[in-house]
Amino acid sequence: MLKSATVGMARDCLARHAYTCAPFDLSNRLVQMTGPELEALRLSLSVALRSVLASLPLAVAVAWLLTRRRFAGRMILDAFVHLPLVLPPVLVGYLLLLVFGMRGPIGRWLYEQFGIQLIFTTAGAALATAVMTFPLMVRAIRISLEGVDAGLEDVARTLGAGPWDRFFTVTLPLMLPGILAGVVTAFAAGLGEFGAVITFVSNIPGQTRTLPLALYTALQSPDGDALAARLAAISFSLGLIGLLISEFIARRVQRMLGR
Repeated sequence: MLKSATVGMARDCLARHAYTCAPFDLSNRLVQMTGPELEALRLSLSVALRSVLASLPLAVAVAWLLTRRRFAGRMILDAFVHLPLVLPPVLVGYLLLLVFGMRGPIGRWLYEQFGIQLIFTTAGAALATAVMTFPLMVRAIRISLEGVDAGLEDVARTLGAGPWDRFFTVTLPLMLPGILAGVVTAFAAGLGEFGAVITFVSNIPGQTRTLPLALYTALQSPDGDALAARLAAISFSLGLIGLLISEFIARRVQRMLGR
């Protein structure tokens, strides 16, 4: 009797859950979102975009350096670049706090010389997101660059092209699929960054409360289940759309380049 009662209770629970979880309509959910929720969405998009734009030139340079050059300490640099992938995000945020905080060596210098404060600001959230997504961008660009025939660069050199000319006219166009894929992947991953952001810049509405932090806040509220479900569905949809766009752009550019 106990077993049948348990099965009946589980069946009723699943039925109630299926009844309450209607098909997700992104446009309808966006209309239903309140001001603070829309602010969290806007802030997430802004932080992810700023982080990608800030780290893209460095990611291209590092990927080229690791692929085209052999030097002492190359393996150490490679490991250091990919370190955020294996470290706990909270630890990354703590390290950023030590370095870029008001008492940190770089953070104090930036504030005293230029009045720039990163901790507890949107710029700090973009920095934490950039650090966490940087390895993803470097890895995508590096894989694309490894597929570029170095012989084409040698031919351009024999024709009199300088290093910068070879890079911008030969190498860069051929590694474009990896760059675009890395940018979109890093952007999508940046929308979901949580641990490093909340550790470094806290959870401040309108300043640092991105979608993941707004979801976390809703889960801590007694009556925040509906809001949490809505934010989770939007975050899931944005991440999935980002990955699909990344794959589509990479294949489209490869087709245009005849690869």
